[in-house]
Amino acid sequence: MGVIMSGNIRQEHEGKSRRLRERLALPLPVRVKCRETRDHEWAEVTRLIDVTPFGARFALTHATEYGRLLHLSLPLPRPLRCFDHSEDQYRVWVLVRFVKTVEVRNQVSRFELGVAFIGKHPPASYIEDPATRYEVLAPGPMGLWQLREMTKQPRPRYVSPAEMRPETRVTMPLEVTIEVHDANGQTEASEVTVTENVSRRGAAVFTSLNVERGRFVRLTSHLHNASLIAVVRGRRAGANGIPRLHLEFIDRQFPLDGVE
Repeated sequence: MGVIMSGNIRQEHEGKSRRLRERLALPLPVRVKCRETRDHEWAEVTRLIDVTPFGARFALTHATEYGRLLHLSLPLPRPLRCFDHSEDQYRVWVLVRFVKTVEVRNQVSRFELGVAFIGKHPPASYIEDPATRYEVLAPGPMGLWQLREMTKQPRPRYVSPAEMRPETRVTMPLEVTIEVHDANGQTEASEVTVTENVSRRGAAVFTSLNVERGRFVRLTSHLHNASLIAVVRGRRAGANGIPRLHLEFIDRQFPLDGVE
């Protein structure tokens, strides 16, 4: 897979102060835009936690995942910019480097993100498929990050002993509710259905919902008092013709205790 570089990035001055590379606590307003698929996108206004010329941290109520691209618009101070120094708003594409759940209240999750700035334009492969995931290759000669398409499933940054055990997939029909949310985070479609199989990290679920790969949904099991955010990795019909959604949980693991 070739290296992907965004264009129109001004080369970093060699004399730029080292402290500009350090995280600065600047609670600036930022508009975050995400295209989950070609036909579905959302935007959320939040505030930065901290920022450097090459990345930032902030929190969202919308779900996303490691490796996705987002677009930011914010009034970043000009000394921290790598391009568009004369514009009121700094518009930059970013790569999600980490996501962690920081709060869950009344089935509303809040996620803290760390992102790397990649430049003024997204890769061509993102235009073709917004669900494409990427990883950083190395800092580019012009100061921001070079990307490559992700070729394998990312390993969690911190791996617990439980996560290192072989994955257990239980084939059984557990009753669950699948919710699909609109751009405002409101439920636009839901369905009570059953799983074909389930593991701690994902599930295959029978469905009549037409949900594209790359969308985020909520799966709830009232029996196990569990409500998890999942990303749709695929939708296919089995040998019996019934469609399934293949889901990967992104905010926590499914509690299989008592099921295995």
